[in-house]
Amino acid sequence: MQTKRAYNSPLREKRARETRETILAAVLSLMQSATPPDEISIEAIAAEAGTQRRTIFRHFANKDELLAAFWPWFNARIGASVKPETFQEVIRGPVQTFPLFDSHEAAMRAALHSRTGRQMRMATVPARRESFSAALAPVLSSLPTSDARKVEALAHLLYSASAWEVLKDYGSLDGTQAGEAASWALELILFAINSSDTAADTTIAAKGVSR
Repeated sequence: MQTKRAYNSPLREKRARETRETILAAVLSLMQSATPPDEISIEAIAAEAGTQRRTIFRHFANKDELLAAFWPWFNARIGASVKPETFQEVIRGPVQTFPLFDSHEAAMRAALHSRTGRQMRMATVPARRESFSAALAPVLSSLPTSDARKVEALAHLLYSASAWEVLKDYGSLDGTQAGEAASWALELILFAINSSDTAADTTIAAKGVSR
């Protein structure tokens, strides 16, 4: 009895990657159109990609898996790093990333203001938290745990699409200016922690706010 061997064709793998790319690109195209993200269906994605519904399910088990794959793919496509490895990369993140958001503004806003968009973004949160925590650990190690968590949360906020949007809409800044403002704020916060009085100042400031 002969054992059937699995055969992995490089050409087949290449075509599979291309099909997957086409499907994800179709999601992006629909998000940048007038179609509300929450109304994007598998049928619409298949039509936009020029493929069949069953083909999508060969690459993604369900729509949730497709959406979970989209956000990391989108950030990689536009060159936006969402997993900094050092605190310097956290600081530089907004100034490098926010201008990229400008070039895909419709898709970014759709991701911020729809259930579908939130679903996509929240799927990346655990990995993002782990990355930020490791990157900021050397800087935050001198702080009490509660204060370190607050600073880490501020870093998440300032290095986010939400900050990009608020700085644009409320501050009338373009992506470059918004990135500079957010990176500047991160630099002030993180470098201030290196001073010997930071822990005491943080406690005093917190007490002052609560009065």
